[in-house]
Amino acid sequence: MSIPLQFSSYQFASPQAGPRLIVLGAVHGNEVCGTLGIRRLLAEFESGARVLKQGCVSLVPVTNPLAYNKGERSGDRNLNRNFAPTDTPLEFEDRIANWLCPLLAQHDVLLDLHSFQSKGQAFVFMGPHDNAGTLEPFVHAAKEEALARRLGVNRAVDGWLSTYALGVKRRVALFGEADSRQMQLNTDPRYGMGTTEWMRRCGGWALTLECGQHEDPAAPDVAYQAIVNTLAHLGLIDAPAPAPVDGMEALSLYEVIDRMHADDQFVREWVSFDKVKKGEQIAIRADGTPVLAVDDGRIVFPNVKSQAGQEWFYLARESGRLG
Repeated sequence: MSIPLQFSSYQFASPQAGPRLIVLGAVHGNEVCGTLGIRRLLAEFESGARVLKQGCVSLVPVTNPLAYNKGERSGDRNLNRNFAPTDTPLEFEDRIANWLCPLLAQHDVLLDLHSFQSKGQAFVFMGPHDNAGTLEPFVHAAKEEALARRLGVNRAVDGWLSTYALGVKRRVALFGEADSRQMQLNTDPRYGMGTTEWMRRCGGWALTLECGQHEDPAAPDVAYQAIVNTLAHLGLIDAPAPAPVDGMEALSLYEVIDRMHADDQFVREWVSFDKVKKGEQIAIRADGTPVLAVDDGRIVFPNVKSQAGQEWFYLARESGRLG
């Protein structure tokens, strides 16, 4: 269903002070589970079936209306890359960022709801450990970990921005000066900056929930339950605090492999979080060079539709972070 190319959010605020939560759906236009989960909760708030007891919640069912209307991941480009306000907007996603970045900064916590292309189970993306580094300094890791345990999923992943920056460094060394807009983005470390990274930069904390495969009929329920659990965990609604999931698997991304040629191919159909052994062949380059696993671990986000010069798949290994 097409919607107007305008930005909209719905806020519910209690007379009592408390945490400020924002929930995003359809940052990518073909990932609609968050949209459906948010609209279900929105109807409950509007009918009075659900009421805030403190704080506020802002709900954004469709963050990227251009991509949503197209039914595609992006409008002009990927909103969840190079996400920051700009005085010189070039793409529609720049205009979204100019509206959304100030809105995020008004909140304490972000829950960003997504889905993925390949088969697989829902999981949550966390930010880094607390650190005072230059790439992504952070002080709220314990809060993210506590909420990650209560979203209802069994796997958590971290290491996104540091691994993306590693890939950027490699692209710059390989391609040198960028000669196109897309290559300029692919070789800019800021291109790894998405909604959650911006939220952390503003002093808040954030999680990205990957609710399952795009067409999985259960994904909207995963999204809805995660929002309810978040509201309960933060004490925003009168509901029992959700129990933490025991035995969650914690993984860290450590490597990103780019597709270098359209004829680069996987050796089989991979699913996110398939196990790989060190030295196992994952793919083959157009010139016949095998692509091997660097270490024991998992393959993440294998993308058969990846374009040359962009990330093709990630590798992750156990971190022990939630153990």
